[in-house]
Amino acid sequence: MPDEKTWAPEEKTSAPGPAVPPEAVGPLMRGIAVLREAGDAGGRVSLSDLVRSTGLARSTVDRIAATFARMGYVRVDGHWLTLAPRLMEVGNAYLAALRLPALLGPLAERLAEELDESVSLAVPDGDGIRFVHQTTRRRTMSLVFRIGDLLPAERTAPGPLFAADWDASAWARWRERRAADPSGTCFPAAPPRVDEVPDLEERVADEGKRGVGIDDQLIEPGLLALAVPVRAPDGTIACALSAVSHTSRHSAASLRKALLSRVREAAGEMERVLRQAPADRSPAGAPAAGLADWTSATKQELGAGFVESLARGLTVLTAFGERRPELTLTAVADATGLARATARRALITLEHLGHVTSTGRTFRLTPRVLALGYPALSRTTLPEIATPHLAALVRRVHDSASLAVLVGEDIQYTARVATTRIMSVNISLGTRFPAYAASMGRVLLADREPGHRLPAIELKPLTPRTTTDPAQLTALLDQVAEQGYALVDEELEEGLRSLAVPVRDGTGRAVAALNVAMHSSRRTVEECVRDLLPELRATAAAIEADLHIAGRFTRIPS
Repeated sequence: MPDEKTWAPEEKTSAPGPAVPPEAVGPLMRGIAVLREAGDAGGRVSLSDLVRSTGLARSTVDRIAATFARMGYVRVDGHWLTLAPRLMEVGNAYLAALRLPALLGPLAERLAEELDESVSLAVPDGDGIRFVHQTTRRRTMSLVFRIGDLLPAERTAPGPLFAADWDASAWARWRERRAADPSGTCFPAAPPRVDEVPDLEERVADEGKRGVGIDDQLIEPGLLALAVPVRAPDGTIACALSAVSHTSRHSAASLRKALLSRVREAAGEMERVLRQAPADRSPAGAPAAGLADWTSATKQELGAGFVESLARGLTVLTAFGERRPELTLTAVADATGLARATARRALITLEHLGHVTSTGRTFRLTPRVLALGYPALSRTTLPEIATPHLAALVRRVHDSASLAVLVGEDIQYTARVATTRIMSVNISLGTRFPAYAASMGRVLLADREPGHRLPAIELKPLTPRTTTDPAQLTALLDQVAEQGYALVDEELEEGLRSLAVPVRDGTGRAVAALNVAMHSSRRTVEECVRDLLPELRATAAAIEADLHIAGRFTRIPS
């Protein structure tokens, strides 16, 4: 195994990096290398591939994977590692501290609606640009960048705007990177290209001076983008605002003619928001200071299978956040419960890797934190979030479990894990049933405002036991809303009994329902409530925890 004080993850380019500080925490560096490789692989990678790409021993990769799995950051299934939504709390810490998505995101969404084009917010990250907000349009030919994606400055619309502020050393680093990696393989989100691109220095002199950057198919053929700077109150560029289209809708010239005026107007609105936003110096809701105690207890429980220094190092990143954009060493130690010496070594390591930067005695997160799996996870759907939890529920209760959403007056199955039985409930994804006769439908109808819960369709009997009287159904839905679950006994299909609970987003709205269904001979009604309801509620809570983390700065498709 590489020595803890000298090993460093292999860089994405052949350009030499700074020497590893003697105080650096080797396990933390190795763990971050694993997360980056898994993210660059799309969020799912075999453990063998991680051994090859990181150069780590298989035993080391296994221990890192086990540690992250215990933290809830990954799932390990056989020989495969999959990033889990909870890992997004690390990137959320940076986005919350940055404040730009929260302050400017609504304006970006309004602009996308007005222009009927995708709109992005990006910040500089070294000699690249990294996206911190995305509002995409739903089309067959969709333009999909992800929050956290890193693109080379020379091939983007925002690049010349940010490069206009580079000093001589920044330009030297850019030239060094270009010489070492001319096709841009160190930018996984950008399709590599070997042909020449317009000279960045000339673009800075032109586009940077005029305050509008143009990407005329530099990222990939057919893609066009226009960007303008959004300036902070001190005059520096806070971010770049981009509108993205494609050549079937515009040329570079027509894109500029059609959109530039409105994009600049929106940037001005964003600048006014930044000027008027109060410097929030109110006490922050501190993160859990018991994280160090948790890592110690977990180490005692799991022994060598848990890398405590890795877990502790990553907790340092989550010490930052809303109203905590900058922290001193003492504040980091207090927020995490770590000893000052431990927090200091973690900060030194994170600064060496580029995830933290310091000014004087204060530290803050950098956009590179988003490289830790955020792009791969930012397109996670609700069914993808729910399925692992459904599988765990099925293993415990030995009956099939499903997730459904409300589509009009029907429910539609979007995730499902079936149990292994000779006789079991057989339903395929996409199946729709009338909401009024299904347990999941009643949970979702009950989330409507009182007086508007009754479906606006004819109530037809599906079995002799189906409730079709509007007054009775209204009373049932009121009861479901009060008790927080619905049990339907042979109303949807004879012999079918099901129990459902809601799955709520961060606003408290029921965005889906979760159920367990079985033949009526399996359990009595009383046994369903006694034995299954606690399991369903625990599973819904686990799904909601992931959903709230994943949905904090992204839209989660249901």
